[in-house]
Amino acid sequence: MKSDDCPATLPRRSRDVRPLLRAALGLLTAAVVALPFTVAWQYDALRRAVAEQTAPPLPGGDSGAGADAKATPPAGSAPVVLAYHDIGPDDRSRYTVSLEHFDAQLRALRDAGYRTLSTREFTDFLRTARTPQPRTVYLTFDDGTHGLWTHADPVLARYGMKAAAYLITGQVGTHRPYYLSWPEIERMARSGRWDFQAHTHLSHERAAVDAAGHERSVFTNRRWLADEGRAETPDEYRRRIAADLDRSARTLVRHGLPRPRLFAYPFSERLDESNLGARDAEALRSALRQRFTATLTNSAARPSPAGPRAAAVGEVQRLEVTRDTTAAGLLRELARWDPVAPRDAGRPLSHPAHWQTTGASEQAGPGMLTGDSRPPDGTAYVSADYRPLATADWTDYRLRATVGGLHGTSNGVGITVGAGSDHPVSLSVGHHTASLTTDGPAGTGDRRSCRLDPSATHRIAVLVTPRQVRVSVDGKTCTAFRAGRWRVAEGAGGFSLNVRNDGPERQWPRFTSLQVE
Repeated sequence: MKSDDCPATLPRRSRDVRPLLRAALGLLTAAVVALPFTVAWQYDALRRAVAEQTAPPLPGGDSGAGADAKATPPAGSAPVVLAYHDIGPDDRSRYTVSLEHFDAQLRALRDAGYRTLSTREFTDFLRTARTPQPRTVYLTFDDGTHGLWTHADPVLARYGMKAAAYLITGQVGTHRPYYLSWPEIERMARSGRWDFQAHTHLSHERAAVDAAGHERSVFTNRRWLADEGRAETPDEYRRRIAADLDRSARTLVRHGLPRPRLFAYPFSERLDESNLGARDAEALRSALRQRFTATLTNSAARPSPAGPRAAAVGEVQRLEVTRDTTAAGLLRELARWDPVAPRDAGRPLSHPAHWQTTGASEQAGPGMLTGDSRPPDGTAYVSADYRPLATADWTDYRLRATVGGLHGTSNGVGITVGAGSDHPVSLSVGHHTASLTTDGPAGTGDRRSCRLDPSATHRIAVLVTPRQVRVSVDGKTCTAFRAGRWRVAEGAGGFSLNVRNDGPERQWPRFTSLQVE
């Protein structure tokens, strides 16, 4: 019976399946064993991959550039350093510039007559103060993101321009496709359009710097060692930073690239905002000076655009370019940064846009210095800098000013020359006295005074040369100050004006005229 045949046939079929099951289990075991190796191989391939480049956008695609992009800034004698991060379609980060904006920016630079510098040419400028032509920019890109290869490089090729990538060397080839791979970097270097500089090895991160858990850059701060309940000692911090800098340089050289000449601070954090004491901060500066020609930052304690003053202190300030920067906006900023000669300043009070107001008010222009507008209630002091970026390297000029509204000892006016330098000199003029005060490192300084014929109005002349500042009031020599043994560039700088009113009458003095010669 067929029903009796069924049980008899089952054992034979089970015996036939067993070899197949054993084979399947063997294959499965092999696959499980091989899986980690397969994943590792795929990750390594991705890490070493060279992404496909995108084509440059069609010309004319910049939103917000307009006709102003054709405007030509003045021909400065020093390059402006531009700081980019990433180029690409990501509109979530303000640090990612769109491909269309980047193309329009380079097109505007080319049309305005700018040439890009290589790092070698830029460091040559820091050494000699000479550039190949009047209008130059140095393009820098922090972090080493993949957008430099996939998006930025084809645009550089279109306009025949150069740039420098500041690499976090320990991140190259990781978190793909966010960071560049070494093969991509090799192709970029071979193109002649790129060179590569230092941005730490693995110190571009934030971590706790105190017991409360406040996080800051681990490069410019001593870390909090939670397991030990203490901060790094100065020696531990210095050893850690020295090891990181040296490993960054060795990694670049090991991949066939020249030893880096420049270093960009992570996050552009300033040393005066870190938990380093004065000795540790100076130790960090010393470590950087030993290894690099100069450092770059977007956030300087004082204006330090590329020029003799920046070269003297070894730190150069950059103009940051973000997602919202249009081609027209970039050219406007370049005009603000490009150096101006004293002979071109003329009568500065007639150009309100050239002033940067400081002190108690955010009001733009010199109106509160001239009496055209009144300072806010409760304000006792107002100051304004004249083109602080464009005048950072002034060493020879004369100011002639007329002031009025002086009253007793309750108010006065001031002029600071060498503004923003390590050695500013400040003049204060009142109803019947004038004083000249110098400022130097670690609080060192000097103060000299002279008596004036009492008057509500005075005529002031301030002569600035590389080695002295001489003051005359109402045609008579008042006082003078001779520079110390520092380098001329360390005392270079333009000027600022201020007015003060400490009296109950609220009678403000004012500058009625100002001329630069």
